Amino acid sequence: MKVRRYSLLLLLGLGLATTGAQSAEIKVIAANAVKDGYSSLAESFEKNSGHKVVTTWTGTVNAARRVSAGEVFDLVIIGSENIDKLVAEGKLAAGSRADFAKSGVGAAARAGLPKPDISTMEALRTAVLNAGSVAHSAGPSGAYVAQLLKTMGVAEKIASKVKQPSSGAEVAALVARGEVDLGFGQVSEFLNVTGLIDLGPLPESLQNYTIYAIGLHNAATSPDAAKDFVKFLTSPEAAPVIRKMGMQQR
Repeated sequence: MKVRRYSLLLLLGLGLATTGAQSAEIKVIAANAVKDGYSSLAESFEKNSGHKVVTTWTGTVNAARRVSAGEVFDLVIIGSENIDKLVAEGKLAAGSRADFAKSGVGAAARAGLPKPDISTMEALRTAVLNAGSVAHSAGPSGAYVAQLLKTMGVAEKIASKVKQPSSGAEVAALVARGEVDLGFGQVSEFLNVTGLIDLGPLPESLQNYTIYAIGLHNAATSPDAAKDFVKFLTSPEAAPVIRKMGMQQR
């Protein structure tokens, strides 16, 4: 992966190389949508910095709820609106927000079904009406999809067949297990998942983007190491990995 070729030089250039005595454990809570690319970047950071990154995965809504209720993680990586709310609550440090990635809404269908067309609003409307069951997340993409269904005039018609898993549950897993025919989530959530048909992003005319941002907790136990990790995650060298997970670097 391209980022690995640059990671050591980058880390040294940013002053991140450490001795064993200086190593720290960085605790992170992050949204499932950024898992693939983030995990690769975290691995590179660990190898070259000497720090250890421990990540808890869940949904944006659940992560925000946990931090708001008092759980402490050095870094929080979730939808930017929720980062801003946690800053306003005094949980995250003022001025610490750093935008990580921009993600669009995508869709996937259950394997074995005819591939539905989602290229226009009318095609998407037909696909939703024809699906035996539909799921969308409890996070930012799900809130948008719920509103889009209302805009298309199908929300009431399909209400009985819509499933919304709890925050942290992955829609891709529901589709892959055959529990729903059509699922909506962040584009990255459907990449490289077996057992489903990845339909790609919604057409640009219907698209909505979520900014995933990073915030530093006011009670972080390893604030300096956490800041170094943020520098790495938002560096230009991280961009190829972020693009690989279907997102854009901010």
